[in-house]
Amino acid sequence: MQSIEVNSSNLAFLECLSSGTRIRIIELLNDRPMNIGELAEAIDVSSAIITKHIQKMERAGIISCETSVGKRGMQKLCSLQMDSINLQFRVSKPQPKKSYNVSMPVGQYAAFEVNPTCGLASELKMIGMVDDPRYFADPEHVQAKHLWFGSGWIEYRIPNFLLSNQLLKRLEISLEICSEAPGFNEQWPSDISFFINGIEVGMWTSPGDFGSKPGIFTPDWWHHGTQYGLLKTLVVMEEGTYMDGVRISDVTTSMLGINFSKEVTLRIASPTSAENCGGVTLFGKGFGNYDQDIEVNMYY
Repeated sequence: MQSIEVNSSNLAFLECLSSGTRIRIIELLNDRPMNIGELAEAIDVSSAIITKHIQKMERAGIISCETSVGKRGMQKLCSLQMDSINLQFRVSKPQPKKSYNVSMPVGQYAAFEVNPTCGLASELKMIGMVDDPRYFADPEHVQAKHLWFGSGWIEYRIPNFLLSNQLLKRLEISLEICSEAPGFNEQWPSDISFFINGIEVGMWTSPGDFGSKPGIFTPDWWHHGTQYGLLKTLVVMEEGTYMDGVRISDVTTSMLGINFSKEVTLRIASPTSAENCGGVTLFGKGFGNYDQDIEVNMYY
């Protein structure tokens, strides 16, 4: 099926579908080819008006016309040229070619304010004591591959390697994440908000905290409930912010204040004011179903 993008470049075609008369012409030509006079009589308008509509639709490729001999001399016979078309409202634009990637371990956060239930774990052991937020300040926190908190926030400092003459066009953040329930509860919604440089770019509701089966990469020694999360991709573009391709806000890259030589902050929050304050669980390499850290791609 032929496709056409819904944009200003194709306005001439789209305008053909904005007239009741032109839609009626399409309906009539669906039955059989007709000449200008027959169309004018069927729609009860003048032949001059029909001719203008036909010319517009012919230029758009919707109908085709040929001149033939009729009962009263030469006639312009019109027929449908197009059987169907797919209107593309959302079109994936080519992403910028130049980019760089940063893999941010989940334990290498720069700031936090968390409340129980909470804790950290490396691939080999628990870090500190469970449900004691003080251990989020333990120097060992950088070794964490898995962390969780019932409410609050955690913040990462992402290095910014853009040069002074380079403009950020697209920011992608991929991470494995879910809610945080005591033990686990797969029906435990959590409204998780994401902030870039202090600006809230959007909120996503995690459906639950998953622990009914082992995570693919979760260590065998781990028997503390949550096993894996969902892989989510947050994208901020020049057109807005999306989560897994679904628009979640109107925040654009130009609003983020990402400047030369200044790091980018990423805050992940479960605010107590949220309708569903269900906490946050993060998974890095060695935990969950996806063997990755927080992956950040910056395109310019």
